[in-house]
Amino acid sequence: MIVVMKAGASQEQIDAVVEAIRKKGLRTHLSAGEERTIVGVIGGIDFEKEDLINHLEAMPCVERAVPVSHPYKFASREWRREKTVVNVAGVLVGGPNLVVMAGPCTVESREQILETAHAVKAAGATILRGGAFKPRTSPYQFQGLGKEALELLAEARDQTGMPVITEVLDTQDVPLVEEYADILQIGTRNMANFALLKRVGRSRRPVMIKRGMASTVDEWLQAAEYVLAEGNANVLLCERGIRTFEPSTRNTFDVNGMIVALSRSHLPVVADPSQGTGRRSMVAPLSMAAVAAGADALIVEVHPDPVHASTDGAQSVNISEFQEMMVEIGRVAAAVRRPIATAESAG
Repeated sequence: MIVVMKAGASQEQIDAVVEAIRKKGLRTHLSAGEERTIVGVIGGIDFEKEDLINHLEAMPCVERAVPVSHPYKFASREWRREKTVVNVAGVLVGGPNLVVMAGPCTVESREQILETAHAVKAAGATILRGGAFKPRTSPYQFQGLGKEALELLAEARDQTGMPVITEVLDTQDVPLVEEYADILQIGTRNMANFALLKRVGRSRRPVMIKRGMASTVDEWLQAAEYVLAEGNANVLLCERGIRTFEPSTRNTFDVNGMIVALSRSHLPVVADPSQGTGRRSMVAPLSMAAVAAGADALIVEVHPDPVHASTDGAQSVNISEFQEMMVEIGRVAAAVRRPIATAESAG
């Protein structure tokens, strides 16, 4: 349930509403806008919902009390009608411009990450991606450089000015990763790691949640709810393809699901065309499709030498391919009146 206070409601009146809700054994979450405050009600209230709604709406400071029809409250359009804009070190994701995040799947060396960082920035990217800790299907595959990679990403940020996004795998690693990263990424395998979601919900960093490889849109949004319910309002959703019966591509990028998420939630949606197909040749076309469908941002895997990449070389574009696709994406972005963010326009 959400309780919409009347414009100009005093703090004393807001406190009275909060106290009435807490007397029912429920928790609250406040969202203060420029004109009015919204009180989110957290907890099971089905058996007393009608009585509580009537009681709250009888209070002179309450405009209305609205049952939320989704299993997620804070991620829903009912909770927040206007689009959330996440400020990532001055880059606005969800704002008027399309944001492009780019970089290697995995940080392999200082030379590799610095070369890639400078190249993707020159081509128009405004956020640098790079894996430090890599979850792999096989325990014998390259797992990433860990802290060394985080230090290299920080150096690349210092040289280029681009904020950094990287994945965190474990609750115990959150303090270390948030020391270096500007966005904490929750990968597809951890979308249902509720302890990790709660922990990053208490972080001071924005969080990007990749859709689980076999998850519905509602399950994806409920994962975001875990983070939002802990108080972190800076959440990004990432559509990265789901597993289907189709063997032609690594995953099936769900444009339908992305559009549903954009309609049901106020959170920005990022499209991952690299994971979405697993095929280098499809990254540019899928990027353009995602932009046309309303994506707020793209996250693209770029490697100077994809053939010899330690991870995901088959879905990584090289630097010249990235430069070419940025031109193509720019045309589509201009057509839908969402130009690509530049270093000057990002903030």
